[in-house]
Amino acid sequence: MGDETGKRLIRGGTIVDGTGAASFVSDLRIREGVIVEIAPSIQPEPGEHVFDATGCHVAPGFIESHTHYDGAMWWQSDLDPLPGYGVTSMVMGNCGFGLAPLSDDPAIRSEVIQIFSFFEDFPAAPFHEHVPWDWSSWSEYKRSMVERVRVPIHYATFVSHITLRLAAMGLEAWERAATPEEVTAMKELLEDALSSGALGLASNLFDHDGDDRPIPTMHAKDEEFRALFEVVARFPGASFQVPVDNIMRMTAAQSVERIARLTDGLELRVQWAGLPNEMWQKQFGVQAPMVELHERFAAEGRDFWTAYMHAPITTSISLEHSLLFTQSGDFVWHEVIVAESEAEKRALLEDTEWRARARKSWDEDCNETAPFRNPEPLILELSDNGVGPVNTTLGEYAAERGLHCSDALAEWMLANGLGSTVRLPDWEKDVEMTLRLLRDPYSVGNLNDSGAHGQMFCGAGDNVLLLTKWVRDEGLLSVEEAVHVLTGKLARHFGFLDRGELAVGKRADVVVFDLEEMEHRPKRKVFDLPDGNGGHSWRYSRDPAPVRLTLVDGIATFEEGRPTEARPGTMLEPSA
Repeated sequence: MGDETGKRLIRGGTIVDGTGAASFVSDLRIREGVIVEIAPSIQPEPGEHVFDATGCHVAPGFIESHTHYDGAMWWQSDLDPLPGYGVTSMVMGNCGFGLAPLSDDPAIRSEVIQIFSFFEDFPAAPFHEHVPWDWSSWSEYKRSMVERVRVPIHYATFVSHITLRLAAMGLEAWERAATPEEVTAMKELLEDALSSGALGLASNLFDHDGDDRPIPTMHAKDEEFRALFEVVARFPGASFQVPVDNIMRMTAAQSVERIARLTDGLELRVQWAGLPNEMWQKQFGVQAPMVELHERFAAEGRDFWTAYMHAPITTSISLEHSLLFTQSGDFVWHEVIVAESEAEKRALLEDTEWRARARKSWDEDCNETAPFRNPEPLILELSDNGVGPVNTTLGEYAAERGLHCSDALAEWMLANGLGSTVRLPDWEKDVEMTLRLLRDPYSVGNLNDSGAHGQMFCGAGDNVLLLTKWVRDEGLLSVEEAVHVLTGKLARHFGFLDRGELAVGKRADVVVFDLEEMEHRPKRKVFDLPDGNGGHSWRYSRDPAPVRLTLVDGIATFEEGRPTEARPGTMLEPSA
């Protein structure tokens, strides 16, 4: 691996500086984690590690704008596979889910774990086994991360509106509005977090739990939101992030209108996720109203940023962990997910009464846009024991056996093992709208939910689709545009002003890649997820793209085709 003396020279590469400007061939010199020189034909100095980037692009390190490694960073120190995909910074605490602040009540800690585990599809055991829980306030949480966590990637995190409510209100946060005294307590906790370097406040106007209960933030009244917004607005560089519902209950337009009304008169950056860019959403009529809002906010000069995904949504169904059934309004099949043992899961799948309810749920009860209303295209993906068939559709399997698709899925899972997976066909992207968002000055790209839903998909690595699919294979973007979306644009949005661009004086978060050799590798099972019993369960990962070199503050975290042991990641804070 490379010399980590802090003296590096990258020679002969094509510099793509992250601003969107035209690329150029040049050398780049790094000293002690800072870019000190960019010029052609720089001569090496004694003791300087020289990296030959001839034929490659040299770019700022890629930023993951929406991840959920809040828990996994404590037990998965390598953050596989991110270094092999050029990632140097990640944003956590999204969707209102987080680990701080925390009430002293053990029941509230358990609730925080359960919420994070349920909504982001993590087993609860690693949270109990590996997270120290030695904090109450967010500032104490930060101290614990800085002292204990060693990862290869910089991280920054929002403070969770959900944990603010639980800390101030206890379990009643699930049930009611906050009192003025409780809002004051939330404001004080939020002030502590923002004073300590939190990115801002993240809320949630989207999710319901397995019993169809709205997430606690859905009970927040206007007065609570306004009070918290006023706190965030006092901190330059801080922002507000919220997912809205363009998938299930279609309340996104009302939610965003509400946020716009409640932020009137405040200098506050808002990131809302997001403007729908799937073809079915366009055809279903949910895209147009959100486009109108986006354009209106721009015309009004609001600091509103629309978040979106450039990668196709690819979802596998596992009966071990999956949020998909509840998001589809199918609470009958969700009974299998929450059954604690394999024997209990099998008993449900075999039960005639349960099967009758499951058929009705698919035919009548689940959401109109749910995949189970049209289940025939579901793909029987991976068999746990090899019985099969695989790579055929659920519709074909059901027709061969004369079964309803719900019964057919139950039969296939029973025959192939409950660790088997079924995959939804990829959602078709609205390419025109996605290109429009990629080029929009007030959009946040590279959302991929990395680290979450590990048995549904692998979001980590989806970043390179911008370079492989959109740039190289289909010619829809220039490499300068794609790199800008992955780097400088995101750095500006989040206030990471000392990085995200290749310029003298910027931090040396750098990636070197050969566009012709990179690929979006297929997902594969990795059995390294602690199960709390001394063993391991599985998550999806993927092999490296690979990039040629990933530097974090000038230190190699990926080189010579594999990750290094270096853990130079630090906590990033926003600046105005």
